[in-house]
Amino acid sequence: MSDNTKKMTIIVTKGTLDWAYPPFILGTTAAAMGAEVTMFFTFYGLGLLKKELDLKVSPLGNAAMEMPMAGGHMKMPNLVGMLPGVTNMASSMMKGMIKKKGVASIPELRELAIEADIRIVACQMTIDLFEYDTKDMIDGIELGGAATYMEAAFEADINLYI
Repeated sequence: MSDNTKKMTIIVTKGTLDWAYPPFILGTTAAAMGAEVTMFFTFYGLGLLKKELDLKVSPLGNAAMEMPMAGGHMKMPNLVGMLPGVTNMASSMMKGMIKKKGVASIPELRELAIEADIRIVACQMTIDLFEYDTKDMIDGIELGGAATYMEAAFEADINLYI
């Protein structure tokens, strides 16, 4: 890539279904626009690199959560998120909307990121901390730490924390 190539880094720290979309959408879009992208997966975001995903939406603590219903939008009261089964119900509703609207799945977006040559870095410290096994992670990732991220961030035009 030439010296004029835009560079972007994204720190991915969340592992729920709703928080998985922004980093992958922004990263793959930037790559499609010719940017060199590094995504650094740490803490709960590291789970997005597992081969087997069972992503859920967390309505608890998400006061802005609305779901389209009967031609309108229903707000999800924060207290409701504590009730048994609400997380599974909200997750099913979200997955249904994603499929109905033709939005790419997280596994599809991960594959697109790899095909777009996005540098996907799994935080070694988090792997050790949570006792993950890298054989359970998707292919095409590299291991690194804070210094690995910082080297990319120092060179980047855009740094995002999601």
